[in-house]
Amino acid sequence: MRIVFMGTPDFAVPCLKALCENGYEVPAVFTQPDKPKGRGYKMIPTPVKKCAMEYDIPVYQPLSLRKGEDAETSLETLKELAPDLIIVVAYGQILPQSILDLPRYGCINIHASLLPEYRGAAPIQWCVLDGKTETGVTSMKMEAGLDTGDMLIKKSTPIGENETASELHDRLSEIGAEVLVETVKAVENGTLTAEKQDDSKSTYAKMITKEMSRLDFNESAEKVHNIIRGITGFTMLDGKRLKVYKSVVEGTASAAGGTVTDPTNFTVACGDGKCVRFTEVQYEGGKRMKTEDFLRGRKLSAGMMLG
Repeated sequence: MRIVFMGTPDFAVPCLKALCENGYEVPAVFTQPDKPKGRGYKMIPTPVKKCAMEYDIPVYQPLSLRKGEDAETSLETLKELAPDLIIVVAYGQILPQSILDLPRYGCINIHASLLPEYRGAAPIQWCVLDGKTETGVTSMKMEAGLDTGDMLIKKSTPIGENETASELHDRLSEIGAEVLVETVKAVENGTLTAEKQDDSKSTYAKMITKEMSRLDFNESAEKVHNIIRGITGFTMLDGKRLKVYKSVVEGTASAAGGTVTDPTNFTVACGDGKCVRFTEVQYEGGKRMKTEDFLRGRKLSAGMMLG
C-alpha cells in the first residue's frame, strides 16, 4: 500500500516511524516549510522532515495546498505519486476536496482526543485545562469540516492528576502511532468500520493564547493547578515574572489568594481556601529548575503576595 504522509511537529513523528518500521511504502512526505530560529535566524527543518530524511523519503513543503502555484503543483505531484491512502497527523494545513478525493482509500487523520470532544487546534492542552481525567486518540476519515469526519478507531488513556500537557503529548503521540497502524491494517483487511460523530456532543479546542497563562489566585486551587500543567502558568514575584511549570494541590489556608503560606516549599493560597505548591519554576532571567533548588538561592517569607 502506497501511503503519502502529511505532518509537521514532534507529535507526528512516531506515526511516520511506525509506517516505515511496519514496512509500508511511503513515497513522499508533505510538511510545513522550514522556519528561521535562533539569533542567526538559521532555517530549521520540521521534526517530520528530519524523520523523513532519516528514511530517505522525498519531502515536499508547499506554502499552501489550497491556493496559488504551490497548490497546483502539489496536486499534480500527488496525482503522479498515486497514493492508495493519505495519512494526516498535525500537518497544519487544510486539505482541499481535490486532495481528499484523490487516494483510493481516502484521507485519514490521527487526532489527539476522543472525538467528538475537543475538535480543533489544541486538544491536549484543553483537556488538561478542563481537568479531564481521560483522553485518547481517534483515527478519522477526513472530510471538508474541521475534525468532523467519521470516526474509525479510538484508544483511550487516563490523565494523571499532576500530569502536564507536555507529558501527555508524548504519551499520546505513541498511542497515535498504535492507532494509526491498527487503522491501516484494517483498511488493508477490509475490516474498517466507520461511526458518525454526534455533533451535539462536540466541543472545540481553540488556540491557546499567552494571556491565558496568567495565574489568578482568586480562582480555585484546581483551576490554578490545571493552568500550570496545561499551558505553564506565570505570576509576578518581586516585580519579575515567575513561570510555573509544575505544581500539586496541597493543604488549606484562610489567607487571601496569592499569599505565600509556606515559604519553605513555595505553597500559595487560592480563592477556594485550598493551596497549590509549586514544584518546578523559572524566575525571570534564570533557568528552569525544581522548586527546592530555586529556594536554595532565594528566600521567601510567609505572607508575601504574588501577582
